Amino acid sequence: MVRANGIALHVAELGTGPMVLMLHGFPQFWWTWQQQLVDLADAGFRAVAVDLRGYGSSDKPPRGYDAPNLAADIAQLVRALGERDTVLVGNDVGGLLAWTVAALHPRVVRRLVALGSAHPLRLRSAMFSDPRGQGRASAYALRGFQVPRRPEAKLTRDSSYVYELFDAWTGPRWRATPNYPGEIDRYAAALRIHPVAHCSLEYFRWLVRSLPRGDGRRYARSLQANPVAAPVLQLHGELDGCVLPRTAQGSGRYVSGEYQWRTLEGVGHFPQNEAAEQVSGELIRWAKLA
Repeated sequence: MVRANGIALHVAELGTGPMVLMLHGFPQFWWTWQQQLVDLADAGFRAVAVDLRGYGSSDKPPRGYDAPNLAADIAQLVRALGERDTVLVGNDVGGLLAWTVAALHPRVVRRLVALGSAHPLRLRSAMFSDPRGQGRASAYALRGFQVPRRPEAKLTRDSSYVYELFDAWTGPRWRATPNYPGEIDRYAAALRIHPVAHCSLEYFRWLVRSLPRGDGRRYARSLQANPVAAPVLQLHGELDGCVLPRTAQGSGRYVSGEYQWRTLEGVGHFPQNEAAEQVSGELIRWAKLA
């Protein structure tokens, strides 16, 4: 447990060397990086995976789920872990935070890797400019998750809704493996820890409800004014059903430094699970360039 930005954050870490900090997305927790923790440590890195605010064993306060504050959690966590900067890796919501940290706290991000995640401004734009594509893919967040209490009940009643989300967002290769049901059951069980389901939904509620408000407009302006200067590697599954590849591909316009794009064939929204060895190899390659 590490204190940062006024809360306690749970981290799992392995190995010594330059730090690689990994941020999970919805509906997961630090465990999604289990293979990368081992592979990065074996390659000579200090591999760290955190439970984001409201998830897993981290604190679950009633507020603080706006993107700027969540980014401050991560920036302060880097310093609390005794590091000046890190290679920052994020998937899904963790990817949105990674983009935000790199823009608003550039000194703590040595290199950035975004998996299954578009730059926040690109995602905002695509949800409305591509209503039959990204708009439809984001309906769960734009409409379903904005209703009070009902989505919490669906997430915690049993594992069926969590399976529905993973089945819609992932590629068939991972779904066909024998360990897939056990992995999804693990994530579903973690959501049933009170009040994780509610906290995890607060991320989406702020992202959508803040759009017309002053705090949301200030967030957008700050991202627009601060393109990401750190080298960026964007890994995206060709079968991602949550953040469409054509949405993610527009993220490079918000990067002022080095930028590389990699399409992962046969992979969906969770590359670190669906193509674990391939993702580990890409992370090690990118981190060694620092």
